Amino acid sequence: MAERLIVFDGGVKPRTERFAAAAVIPGVEDPPAGAAMPRTATRRKIRRKGGRRWSGYVTTHSNALDLDRGVFTWKDPKKIAHSLKRSAEQSGRRKGDPYRSALSMLTFYINRAGKNLPAGRRRTLQRAKSELRKEFGK
Repeated sequence: MAERLIVFDGGVKPRTERFAAAAVIPGVEDPPAGAAMPRTATRRKIRRKGGRRWSGYVTTHSNALDLDRGVFTWKDPKKIAHSLKRSAEQSGRRKGDPYRSALSMLTFYINRAGKNLPAGRRRTLQRAKSELRKEFGK
């Protein structure tokens, strides 16, 4: 089947006649064999400028729990767990049960820090998770 140039997605591409015979551009000749065609669109995903840092916004503006200032920087896992438990139980704005809210907040902080969280801090926060389970009897 012969190829002809057709208008396709805002650009010009070679297509066989069976796909779009009605869209043939009159007066335009077929390209030479092996010629590169102009790109009409890239497949790369373009990030929206406004929705990039939602987790940063949640960290600074969330009011689901009233956390003590600097709770995630404390060195004692038991103290961290007790503070999270108290905050979760006193909050009337949480959606789930207190255990789930407290554990979610701790996990969110750990995941948000990612590779930037020093190993010692990560260990302390992981121990705080275990202590939190003990505090709630789970």
